Amino acid sequence: MPTQFIKNFNKSALALLEHIGLGIIAIATVVAAASEVRVMFDAGTVTLTDLLLLFLYLEVLSMVSVYYRQGKLPIRYPLYIAMIALARYLILEMKNITEIRMLVVAGAILLLAIAVLAIRYGHVKLPYTEDGSSE
Repeated sequence: MPTQFIKNFNKSALALLEHIGLGIIAIATVVAAASEVRVMFDAGTVTLTDLLLLFLYLEVLSMVSVYYRQGKLPIRYPLYIAMIALARYLILEMKNITEIRMLVVAGAILLLAIAVLAIRYGHVKLPYTEDGSSE
């Protein structure tokens, strides 16, 4: 069946591209983290923003690792990354942003945290099977 051959080929090609992309993301993240550590050593100090940036890199690596282990990506990981990125933005720009913008960013972090809680609650109370149907 030529249709089945094309489907299998496309599936394999997409899986290969996916793994190449994940590898590139992992390597780029390690390089960026190493660069940040070098900046900290050169400066002779570690700031909270440096630590939050390292947490961002760690979350990205964790996300890639989970994807390799489970074959799927929990939506919580990008939400965690977004919360850390927003917190880092608040800390970096604390003196340069208005009170309203600060409240908006804090509200965005709160909304992301509520989304994580809702997702976790849904996974516990409304589990689903591997094929996506509810049990």
